[in-house]
Amino acid sequence: MSLLKRIEKSHSAGNEPSRLEELRIKKAPATPRKQNAIANIKERIQDKLLAELDPQIDITQTDEIRRTMEDLFNHILSEEAIILSRSERQNLFEQIAAEILGFGPLEPLLADETVSEIMVNGPKHIYVEQSGRLTRASFSFESDDHVLRIIDRIVSPLGRRIDESSPLVDARLPDGSRVNAIIPPLALNGPTLTIRKFSKTPLTIDNLIQYGSITPEAAEFMKACVLARTNIVVSGGTGSGKTTLLNICSNFIPDDERIITVENAAELQLAKEHVVTLESRPPNIEGKGEVSIQDLVINTLRMRPDRIVVGECRGGEALDMLQAMNTGHDGSLTTAHANTPRDTISRLETMCLMAGMDLPVRAIREQIASAVDVIIQQQRMRDGSRKVINITEVQGMEGDVVVLSDIFAFEQQGFEGGKVIGRLKPTGMRPKFMDRIEDANIHLPPNIFGAGNRLY
Repeated sequence: MSLLKRIEKSHSAGNEPSRLEELRIKKAPATPRKQNAIANIKERIQDKLLAELDPQIDITQTDEIRRTMEDLFNHILSEEAIILSRSERQNLFEQIAAEILGFGPLEPLLADETVSEIMVNGPKHIYVEQSGRLTRASFSFESDDHVLRIIDRIVSPLGRRIDESSPLVDARLPDGSRVNAIIPPLALNGPTLTIRKFSKTPLTIDNLIQYGSITPEAAEFMKACVLARTNIVVSGGTGSGKTTLLNICSNFIPDDERIITVENAAELQLAKEHVVTLESRPPNIEGKGEVSIQDLVINTLRMRPDRIVVGECRGGEALDMLQAMNTGHDGSLTTAHANTPRDTISRLETMCLMAGMDLPVRAIREQIASAVDVIIQQQRMRDGSRKVINITEVQGMEGDVVVLSDIFAFEQQGFEGGKVIGRLKPTGMRPKFMDRIEDANIHLPPNIFGAGNRLY
């Protein structure tokens, strides 16, 4: 007997009006009828489960709750004489469990390691990024309220809120994946959710070399810069891999150093023991209680940090970050949005002006030239791959201009088979801070700054 007939039989046995009869009158196609029938059963069983579950149950005991839910689920199916095959029964239970314990329709996407980004443009349009390509998912949410319920489930445990008075929020999933949500009246298409997933196993520098994002020579130089306590800014566009690269650079820091991270939503995954993670806080419903990145950066200076890692400079905190770099906190790391190393300098200038201090531009440039040693530029290429395209030294000031010198630069040689062909090659320039690297007892191979010959 087909699933549709079994469901019809179970409905006709009871006193409830059959949704399937209504569908038959409308002469809907077979597939929508089956989907609606399953959705009807799912909704009724889900409502009964929620009514029968003990409201005092400890939601952190996931395994115990699943066992309780499964017992209730089987009892309800038996009680209502709903006959399903083993696979249909299992799929239905997993969908209901995802709604009650997890993130609903997003659960299979979150579990799929090939998916790097999830974009929900209202309830009926879900897109995913896989291998740098965007595709539309085959399923959707039931309604705007359904999406709002999942968004609330993400942000509530973090002490954040989203409603008409505060219609946008930055948050994170338990695994550190970055979440942004924006709802009506700002989002006209309905509640919009963007999730940038992080790998369950953090990427290492060996992974970047294997993927062709960086060459071994450049990776060795980058590691030497971190160990020699140079101040590094990782720059790039949205989705270029800045946070991933910052995470990898942070993991080069020796284990005996105290690291303090400052972020809007904690997403860095440092495989270190002595790490203090600080997260900014938005204002409450009364507009009070906000703690900004700038406040946290100032506070870190009183926490005896060996290294300060700021997830991203996007405002006035850039000035405090530069001040920290210039007052004995060498080896600090941060990221910034910029298209080129030269643009990074301009962005830092602009962000310093956003601090509200009436400083002359030359004074700001002198601060930048003195504080920042290295800019590592990331870029997302045409084929969706992410590559380091510049490792640039900030050499100082000449007149009113900050002098930059590329140590490594990416040279594109073509575009074949949908792939960018090129190499990150040394320019032949040796950085002026080589003495600092050597003082740290780090001896780089003499040919590391020679002509590059590695294709990827």
